Amino acid sequence: MRIGNREFDTAHGFYIMGILNVTPDSFSDGGRFDSMDTAMRHVEQMVKEGCALVDIGGESTRPNHVKISSQQEIDRVCPLIETVKAQFGVPVSLDTYKADVAEAGFMAGADMINDIWGLKWNEALAEAYGMEYTGSMAEVAAKYKKPICLMHNRSVQDAASKENPFGYTVLINDMVADLQESVALAKAAHIAPENIIVDPGIGFGKTVSQNLQVMNHLEAFQCFGLPVLLGTSRKSMIGLTLDLPVEEREEGTMATTVIGAMKGCCFFRVHDVQKNRRALDMVKAILESDSVNGR
Repeated sequence: MRIGNREFDTAHGFYIMGILNVTPDSFSDGGRFDSMDTAMRHVEQMVKEGCALVDIGGESTRPNHVKISSQQEIDRVCPLIETVKAQFGVPVSLDTYKADVAEAGFMAGADMINDIWGLKWNEALAEAYGMEYTGSMAEVAAKYKKPICLMHNRSVQDAASKENPFGYTVLINDMVADLQESVALAKAAHIAPENIIVDPGIGFGKTVSQNLQVMNHLEAFQCFGLPVLLGTSRKSMIGLTLDLPVEEREEGTMATTVIGAMKGCCFFRVHDVQKNRRALDMVKAILESDSVNGR
């Protein structure tokens, strides 16, 4: 797979996607990188520590996040995309589900889109969330012929129970079917298969126990024959399981990274690049040991 100026061997390699949130209210690093200088210092550090691409987000997606307009989001992310590309040349992913923000991001130099709604953000969802619908993400991604990550997500189902608020019948089977719908939307818009990544969406549209179950069955998402991205970094699944605040969830994150690598994921979206990069290097060395020793 080609993203920006780099080829990614998604069949054999493990790649870190470093997180750059330029939001005041993100759950882990809200407000930390709200100036160009602090943001660029952070990118420089992540590149030194081994991130293969940078994921820039301008709107928090945490529960009960503050909604912002497309123009506010564009104003936050586009100058950063341009500067990261100019100073570091590292591939840049834009974390957005809004078509107009994606188009502005591509024009600023973004190399891919990371879509938390997997191309399913539509007029009905926008109305339900009290937001303006700004067009088809599938059409924008197809127009620019750039990669897109399709994340699994669900809104709360009206008829669902408190224990199963998102209305699953058989969790993993339903998730595979949901993602198949996203992949079908991509292909219907003529997005090339080599430009599609899937993400099981840890922390989105699932309870804590369901997130843990997804982690235990990540191999199920190999059925698409597409690269799989895993985004667990410092999320509430880890915090609630280990009873730890956000700033103490790195060991839990690394455990999920290792499990993800063992179960076929190849992209890992994380806050702490160095620790997760080292964990992946160790996994890779172990997995390749038989071929190195001639077995």
